[in-house]
Amino acid sequence: MSVMKERLHTGELYLPGDEDILKEQFQCLDRLYDFNMTRPTELAKREAMLQEMLAEIGPDCYIEPPFHSNFGGRHVHFGRNVYANFNLTCVDDTHIYVGDYTMIGPNVTLATAGHPILPELREKAYQYNMPVHIGRNCWLGAGVVVLPGVTIGDNVVVGAGSIVAKDLPSNVVAVGNPCKVLREIGEHDKEYYFKNRKIDYNAL
Repeated sequence: MSVMKERLHTGELYLPGDEDILKEQFQCLDRLYDFNMTRPTELAKREAMLQEMLAEIGPDCYIEPPFHSNFGGRHVHFGRNVYANFNLTCVDDTHIYVGDYTMIGPNVTLATAGHPILPELREKAYQYNMPVHIGRNCWLGAGVVVLPGVTIGDNVVVGAGSIVAKDLPSNVVAVGNPCKVLREIGEHDKEYYFKNRKIDYNAL
C-alpha cells in the first residue's frame, strides 16, 4: 500500500491522484455506474449491489438513484432502515456513518474531503479527509450539506438547505447557513406534526 493511500483515513495531507488510490477508486466508480443504471423495478438487484458496494449496510435500507459517491460507497456505513432520496452525494474519501432509521432528503451532500487554505498546497492538489457521523433517527431535509469532521446526534432534524459546519447535539431542530440549533424537540412535537396540524393518534 502506498504512503498516500495510508493517509486516506488519518486526516493527514495526501495526494488523491496517487496510482494505488485511483486504481481502487475507479473499480468502485464502475460499480456505482452500474447501480445508477438499474431500472426502477430492479429493487432486489439494487439491494444486492448496495450490500457489495457499501462498507456496511443494515436491513431495509434504500438509496434512490442517482447516487453519487467518490468511492462508490466503499467508505459509507449505514445502519438499518436508512432512506436516501434522489442525488445523495457522499464524498466518501474517508468514512461516513449514518445511524438506524435516518431519512435523507433529495440533493443532500455528506462531505469528508477538504483542502488546505494555503494556495501553494492547493495548487499541488493536496487534500485531507475527516469522517462524518450522523446519529440514529435523524432527518436531513432537501439540500442539506454536512461538512468534513461533523458529528450530528440522535433524533436531529436539519432544515432544508442548511450547511452543517459544526457538531449538533441530539434531540434538536437545527437550520440555517451556518446551521444552528433552533430549538429542542419536546412536548409541542407530540401534539403537532406540521405547523397547526395535530397528530391524530387514533388514526395511526
